[in-house]
Amino acid sequence: MRLQPLLIVVVTITLLALQGCGSVSYYTQSINGHLKLVSAGQAVDKLIDDPTRAPDLREQLKLARDIRQFAIDTLNLPDNNSYRNYVDTHRQFVTWAVFAAPKLSLNVRTWCFPVAGCVPYRGYFSQEKALEFADGLRDEGLDVYVGGVPAYSTLGWFNDPLLNTMFLRGEPYLAGVVFHELSHQQVYVPNDTAFNEAFATAVEHSGTVAWLKHRNDRAAQREYLASQKRNDDFLALIANGRKELGRIYASQMSDGDKLKAKAAAIEKLRARYRQVKTQRWRGYSGYDLWFSEPINNAKLATVAVYNDLLPAFSRLLKTCHDNYDRFYNTVQRIARLDPQQRLETLNSIARCD
Repeated sequence: MRLQPLLIVVVTITLLALQGCGSVSYYTQSINGHLKLVSAGQAVDKLIDDPTRAPDLREQLKLARDIRQFAIDTLNLPDNNSYRNYVDTHRQFVTWAVFAAPKLSLNVRTWCFPVAGCVPYRGYFSQEKALEFADGLRDEGLDVYVGGVPAYSTLGWFNDPLLNTMFLRGEPYLAGVVFHELSHQQVYVPNDTAFNEAFATAVEHSGTVAWLKHRNDRAAQREYLASQKRNDDFLALIANGRKELGRIYASQMSDGDKLKAKAAAIEKLRARYRQVKTQRWRGYSGYDLWFSEPINNAKLATVAVYNDLLPAFSRLLKTCHDNYDRFYNTVQRIARLDPQQRLETLNSIARCD
């Protein structure tokens, strides 16, 4: 762990003390949560070579080590000490993210932080604290969604560890999350979550396909590509649902009528999902839980914020012929533009640097 980030943390807490105890309390839990993880980390190489460790864990860590090297050699992602240590959190998620939006608006609330800038969520290492904060937002009359997070990035300020939570969904997921989080160290624009997440997701998807090809696992390739097609269908459903809700919220109806129309639109979204599940997915039920639980503006925002710009980044990567250095250079150039130019250029760019 480098001393410079720790100094930044100390200065940050000092400055936040001027803003009130609530800010200091939130940052303290974030810092303590991360430092607790980092201090519990054990070197992956040592764990692999330790015969007293469970064979399954050693095999998983070997796989993670190979994925980490592939990220460097093939995807040209940062070669540093991130994902060289392992931590078992003894739980399913490492953090919980709280999202909020007005009941009659698709505009998600944002919170601003040093270094990261403004983002559309607040993250907590304690589920209890996340739910407590969410209750306060509901008391304000907001739509709220709390989701578990299996991994996160400190944007290169610290050496991010491998977590047991990253191993719970299989090899393609493990590869994807490593590629995704390392991508945030490659390019990150403060105050533009949609840009950052779509960029990282584009690298994640392309990198995972490349990894499975490298492994010569054709069955896994077919399943992963099929899962991406289903995800595309899911994103289209959400986009259409948000468009319908946007029309409702912009209408001249009374708030009471808008709320009724909102509920009807959400039920229509569920009906469309059942149709897609039956007709296109042959009964695949992997999204059942998402649609069976409450749906509101905040939950819909978690999908839109992270995926709206994904087609543009995927198109740009293809324009670069999957040359990751050229892709990163082009994205870095676009990132330096002001927000409006950034969006316009990303959606219209036809060549790679």
